[in-house]
Amino acid sequence: MAGFYAFRATRYACDGEELSRKLCPPYDIISPSEREELVNRDKDNFVTVELPSGSDPYGSAAKNLEDMLSRGVLKRDADPAFYIYEEEFTVRGETKKIRGIIGELKLAEFSEGVVLPHEETLSKAKEDRFRLLEATRTNTSLIYSMFDDPRGEVEAALNGICAGEPDQCAPGDDGTVHRLWVSRDPGTNAALTRLFEDKKLYIADGHHRYETALNYRRAMAAKGADPETDPCGRVMMFVIDIRHEGLVVFPTHRMVRNIEGFDPEALLEKISRDFEISVCTPEKLEEAVGADRSRRRIGFYAGRGLCRVLTLKDESATDPVPDHCAAYKGLDVTALHYLILERHLGIDKSNMASQKNLIYTRDVGEAVRGVDAGEINCAFILNPTLISQIADVALAGDKMPQKSTYFYPKLVTGLVMRQLEDRKEK
Repeated sequence: MAGFYAFRATRYACDGEELSRKLCPPYDIISPSEREELVNRDKDNFVTVELPSGSDPYGSAAKNLEDMLSRGVLKRDADPAFYIYEEEFTVRGETKKIRGIIGELKLAEFSEGVVLPHEETLSKAKEDRFRLLEATRTNTSLIYSMFDDPRGEVEAALNGICAGEPDQCAPGDDGTVHRLWVSRDPGTNAALTRLFEDKKLYIADGHHRYETALNYRRAMAAKGADPETDPCGRVMMFVIDIRHEGLVVFPTHRMVRNIEGFDPEALLEKISRDFEISVCTPEKLEEAVGADRSRRRIGFYAGRGLCRVLTLKDESATDPVPDHCAAYKGLDVTALHYLILERHLGIDKSNMASQKNLIYTRDVGEAVRGVDAGEINCAFILNPTLISQIADVALAGDKMPQKSTYFYPKLVTGLVMRQLEDRKEK
């Protein structure tokens, strides 16, 4: 099954507040203004590699990486190690922690059933990540995956490794704390590798990065590289127990826009064939949608006091969805896409992919404000996808629609990176 190994990571040669100034979020959630702020905070912030700018952004990323290595700002560890990463954060007033392992995974095609995706991807993002990997020869950010460890053997091993103080600790501006323990003992690391030999890995976040690594392996193999021995045959990954109590998944809500002649009352009349419709207030909409997870509920907001909770009348209504497994058909987002967006608004898969009439947000307030401002026709508010549903869809070899899950918090970028070749000293 999974081939998961220790490796020689490249890391910042600093700690504490100084390290915090050099870390950044993943590339796909950094706005232009946030990028500028990160660079102004520290010229060696990893955003200059992860999300480069300029006329030759990928060449700039490689140059910035080499510059930090030359100056000793970044250093590559001398010996292979596993890196135990803990993230402490606050959500809805509650302090939580997630803890997992960063290692290098032997790449496997999805058809092999070792690494299982759960979500569709976009080609534009994969092209961008491919060009960055090609230019830097470095896995710059983490793929977030889950594994099932019912006996708790991996967690027991991590408790031993993390008994002492972390090797690095970086407090974030938002109160999040990033801790890293370095496991260098060959015996301990060999034991961890053995624990993963019978495991499947479910990608939680980073589908684009994993598919990019597969594409890069194919490209290198076409040039004569042997993926069994060449670093292109592996990729950096963060793995966490699917039963970890700190796991948090947020929903991603749907906002409909640019529908000519949009009539919310007429839409509700059509929807009523499949959904019970009850009145709600915008302030209580998210709470009302999540009040009963035994039935599929969706929030609807179209402004001017038109706020409703839609409860699916018949759970079998999504059974006719073609070419998908039962777990997929049972999702809240499937009911929304199949019974409302496609059937009544004409928003099909290609339309969703291009975001012509559909955009996304994690913030109910943003959705409500968009409707009130006249920028959005209406918003659909969703419950978060359950971890068990993600696993069921992946195990069936199926994929959810794009933006079906949002694992919170995002893993920080720049704490650990993996170079695919030894740097040649000048």
